[in-house]
Amino acid sequence: MEINLLDSHPKTNRDYDKRALEKTPEIIRIAKQFGKEFFDGDRKCGYGGYVYDGRWKTVVRRMKEFYHLSETAAILDIGCGKGFMLHDFKELMPDCTVAGIDVSAYAIENAMPLVKPFLEIASAEGLPYPDKVFDLVISINSIHNLPIDLLKTALREVQRVCRGNSYITVDAWRNEQERQNLYKWVLTAETMMHVDDWKKLFNEVGFTGDYWWFIAD
Repeated sequence: MEINLLDSHPKTNRDYDKRALEKTPEIIRIAKQFGKEFFDGDRKCGYGGYVYDGRWKTVVRRMKEFYHLSETAAILDIGCGKGFMLHDFKELMPDCTVAGIDVSAYAIENAMPLVKPFLEIASAEGLPYPDKVFDLVISINSIHNLPIDLLKTALREVQRVCRGNSYITVDAWRNEQERQNLYKWVLTAETMMHVDDWKKLFNEVGFTGDYWWFIAD
Protein backbone atom coordinates (compact mmCIF):
# COMPACT_ATOMS: atom_id res chain seq x y z
CA MET A 1 0.00 0.00 0.00
CA GLU A 2 1.13 3.52 -0.78
CA ILE A 3 0.55 5.36 2.49
CA ASN A 4 2.14 8.26 4.34
CA LEU A 5 2.66 7.21 7.94
CA LEU A 6 5.13 10.06 8.44
CA ASP A 7 2.73 12.97 7.96
CA SER A 8 3.03 14.01 11.62
CA HIS A 9 6.81 14.35 11.27
CA PRO A 10 7.91 18.03 11.09
CA LYS A 11 8.60 19.22 7.56
CA THR A 12 12.05 20.65 6.88
CA ASN A 13 12.50 23.85 4.91
CA ARG A 14 15.01 23.22 2.14
CA ASP A 15 16.88 25.70 -0.05
CA TYR A 16 17.43 23.54 -3.12
CA ASP A 17 19.40 26.10 -5.08
CA LYS A 18 21.76 26.76 -2.16
CA ARG A 19 22.38 23.03 -1.74
CA ALA A 20 23.06 22.65 -5.49
CA LEU A 21 25.75 25.34 -5.31
CA GLU A 22 27.39 23.72 -2.28
CA LYS A 23 27.20 20.14 -3.56
CA THR A 24 30.73 19.55 -4.83
CA PRO A 25 32.22 16.11 -5.53
CA GLU A 26 34.16 16.46 -2.27
CA ILE A 27 31.01 17.17 -0.26
CA ILE A 28 29.34 14.12 -1.81
CA ARG A 29 32.40 11.99 -1.00
CA ILE A 30 32.31 13.10 2.64
CA ALA A 31 28.57 12.51 2.94
CA LYS A 32 28.82 8.99 1.54
CA GLN A 33 31.23 8.03 4.30
CA PHE A 34 28.29 8.36 6.74
CA GLY A 35 30.63 9.53 9.47
CA LYS A 36 30.66 12.39 11.96
CA GLU A 37 30.61 15.01 9.20
CA PHE A 38 27.43 13.52 7.70
CA PHE A 39 25.51 13.32 10.97
CA ASP A 40 26.93 16.08 13.13
CA GLY A 41 29.02 18.28 10.85
CA ASP A 42 28.10 21.16 8.60
CA ARG A 43 24.60 21.10 7.10
CA LYS A 44 26.03 21.03 3.58
CA CYS A 45 27.53 17.60 4.34
CA GLY A 46 24.34 16.01 5.68
CA TYR A 47 22.07 16.48 8.66
CA GLY A 48 23.95 19.37 10.25
CA GLY A 49 23.43 17.89 13.71
CA TYR A 50 21.56 14.61 14.19
CA VAL A 51 20.10 15.13 17.65
CA TYR A 52 17.22 13.36 19.38
CA ASP A 53 14.23 15.65 19.89
CA GLY A 54 11.31 13.23 20.15
CA ARG A 55 9.86 14.05 16.75
CA TRP A 56 9.46 10.37 15.87
CA LYS A 57 7.17 9.62 18.82
CA THR A 58 3.96 10.37 16.93
CA VAL A 59 5.14 8.35 13.92
CA VAL A 60 5.99 5.36 16.11
CA ARG A 61 2.62 5.55 17.86
CA ARG A 62 0.83 5.63 14.53
CA MET A 63 2.80 2.62 13.25
CA LYS A 64 1.93 0.66 16.37
CA GLU A 65 -1.76 1.38 15.85
CA PHE A 66 -1.76 0.97 12.07
CA TYR A 67 -0.02 -2.42 12.18
CA HIS A 68 -1.79 -3.56 15.37
CA LEU A 69 1.55 -4.38 16.98
CA SER A 70 1.46 -6.37 20.18
CA GLU A 71 3.40 -5.21 23.22
CA THR A 72 5.96 -7.95 22.52
CA ALA A 73 6.36 -7.32 18.78
CA ALA A 74 9.78 -7.67 17.15
CA ILE A 75 10.81 -4.58 15.16
CA LEU A 76 13.76 -4.05 12.81
CA ASP A 77 14.96 -0.64 11.60
CA ILE A 78 17.18 -0.77 8.50
CA GLY A 79 19.32 2.36 8.36
CA CYS A 80 18.59 3.06 12.01
CA GLY A 81 21.16 5.84 12.45
CA LYS A 82 21.45 6.57 16.16
CA GLY A 83 18.36 4.54 16.93
CA PHE A 84 15.87 7.35 17.48
CA MET A 85 12.82 5.45 16.19
CA LEU A 86 13.74 2.26 18.00
CA HIS A 87 14.22 4.25 21.20
CA ASP A 88 10.69 5.59 20.84
CA PHE A 89 9.30 2.13 20.11
CA LYS A 90 11.00 0.80 23.23
CA GLU A 91 9.62 3.64 25.35
CA LEU A 92 6.12 3.11 23.95
CA MET A 93 6.30 -0.70 24.15
CA PRO A 94 8.85 -1.66 26.85
CA ASP A 95 8.39 -5.39 26.21
CA CYS A 96 9.00 -5.22 22.46
CA THR A 97 12.12 -6.62 20.83
CA VAL A 98 14.12 -4.15 18.75
CA ALA A 99 16.99 -4.54 16.30
CA GLY A 100 18.70 -2.05 14.04
CA ILE A 101 21.41 -1.95 11.42
CA ASP A 102 23.32 0.88 9.83
CA VAL A 103 26.42 1.12 7.67
CA SER A 104 27.69 3.96 9.88
CA ALA A 105 30.02 2.97 12.69
CA TYR A 106 29.78 6.55 13.93
CA ALA A 107 25.99 6.37 14.24
CA ILE A 108 26.08 3.05 16.08
CA GLU A 109 28.81 4.27 18.44
CA ASN A 110 26.72 7.36 19.26
CA ALA A 111 23.36 5.61 19.46
CA MET A 112 20.67 6.12 22.10
CA PRO A 113 21.72 4.19 25.25
CA LEU A 114 18.36 2.42 25.59
CA VAL A 115 18.75 0.63 22.25
CA LYS A 116 22.48 0.71 21.54
CA PRO A 117 22.98 -2.93 22.64
CA PHE A 118 20.56 -4.02 19.89
CA LEU A 119 22.20 -2.18 16.98
CA GLU A 120 24.96 -3.38 14.69
CA ILE A 121 26.91 -2.36 11.63
CA ALA A 122 25.50 -4.05 8.54
CA SER A 123 23.98 -3.25 5.16
CA ALA A 124 20.46 -3.93 3.90
CA GLU A 125 21.48 -6.34 1.15
CA GLY A 126 22.77 -8.81 3.73
CA LEU A 127 20.61 -8.72 6.84
CA PRO A 128 22.18 -10.73 9.69
CA TYR A 129 18.90 -12.28 10.86
CA PRO A 130 17.01 -15.55 10.33
CA ASP A 131 13.91 -15.83 8.16
CA LYS A 132 10.55 -14.50 9.36
CA VAL A 133 11.60 -13.09 12.73
CA PHE A 134 10.19 -9.52 12.68
CA ASP A 135 6.63 -8.33 13.03
CA LEU A 136 7.56 -4.98 11.51
CA VAL A 137 10.52 -4.04 9.32
CA ILE A 138 11.03 -0.33 8.64
CA SER A 139 13.52 1.55 6.50
CA ILE A 140 13.18 5.32 6.32
CA ASN A 141 15.17 7.09 3.57
CA SER A 142 17.91 4.49 3.58
CA ILE A 143 17.87 1.69 1.00
CA HIS A 144 17.90 4.16 -1.91
CA ASN A 145 21.56 4.70 -0.95
CA LEU A 146 22.25 1.36 -2.65
CA PRO A 147 22.78 0.95 -6.39
CA ILE A 148 19.77 -0.64 -7.99
CA ASP A 149 21.01 -4.25 -8.10
CA LEU A 150 21.84 -4.23 -4.39
CA LEU A 151 18.62 -2.38 -3.67
CA LYS A 152 16.65 -5.20 -5.27
CA THR A 153 18.51 -7.65 -3.04
CA ALA A 154 17.74 -5.47 -0.03
CA LEU A 155 14.02 -5.52 -0.77
CA ARG A 156 14.13 -9.30 -1.04
CA GLU A 157 15.95 -9.37 2.30
CA VAL A 158 13.16 -7.32 3.86
CA GLN A 159 10.69 -9.90 2.59
CA ARG A 160 12.84 -12.72 3.96
CA VAL A 161 13.16 -11.52 7.55
CA CYS A 162 9.62 -10.16 7.85
CA ARG A 163 6.80 -12.30 9.22
CA GLY A 164 4.36 -9.43 9.47
CA ASN A 165 4.50 -5.98 7.90
CA SER A 166 7.13 -3.73 6.37
CA TYR A 167 7.31 -0.02 5.62
CA ILE A 168 9.89 1.86 3.56
CA THR A 169 10.39 5.37 2.23
CA VAL A 170 12.60 6.18 -0.76
CA ASP A 171 13.65 9.17 -2.87
CA ALA A 172 11.15 9.74 -5.67
CA TRP A 173 9.37 12.29 -7.80
CA ARG A 174 5.99 12.76 -9.46
CA ASN A 175 6.83 15.60 -11.85
CA GLU A 176 9.78 17.36 -13.45
CA GLN A 177 10.08 20.07 -10.79
CA GLU A 178 10.31 17.49 -8.03
CA ARG A 179 12.91 15.57 -10.02
CA GLN A 180 15.05 18.71 -10.41
CA ASN A 181 14.72 19.57 -6.72
CA LEU A 182 15.67 16.06 -5.69
CA TYR A 183 18.83 16.04 -7.79
CA LYS A 184 19.79 19.42 -6.34
CA TRP A 185 19.29 18.20 -2.78
CA VAL A 186 20.36 14.57 -2.50
CA LEU A 187 23.90 13.74 -1.40
CA THR A 188 23.95 9.98 -0.87
CA ALA A 189 21.20 8.27 -2.89
CA GLU A 190 22.26 5.91 -5.66
CA THR A 191 18.75 4.99 -6.84
CA MET A 192 16.05 7.61 -7.45
CA MET A 193 13.02 7.14 -9.68
CA HIS A 194 9.56 8.33 -10.59
CA VAL A 195 6.96 6.87 -8.22
CA ASP A 196 5.55 4.69 -11.01
CA ASP A 197 8.97 3.18 -11.68
CA TRP A 198 9.39 2.42 -7.99
CA LYS A 199 6.07 0.57 -8.02
CA LYS A 200 7.21 -1.47 -11.02
CA LEU A 201 10.41 -2.34 -9.17
CA PHE A 202 8.47 -3.44 -6.09
CA ASN A 203 6.41 -5.77 -8.27
CA GLU A 204 9.52 -7.09 -10.01
CA VAL A 205 11.21 -8.18 -6.79
CA GLY A 206 8.04 -9.30 -5.02
CA PHE A 207 8.07 -6.64 -2.33
CA THR A 208 4.68 -6.70 -0.63
CA GLY A 209 5.23 -4.10 2.09
CA ASP A 210 3.89 -0.57 2.39
CA TYR A 211 5.78 2.44 1.08
CA TRP A 212 5.97 6.19 0.82
CA TRP A 213 8.23 8.76 -0.80
CA PHE A 214 10.79 11.38 0.08
CA ILE A 215 9.55 14.11 -2.26
CA ALA A 216 11.52 17.33 -2.81
CA ASP A 217 8.51 19.55 -3.38
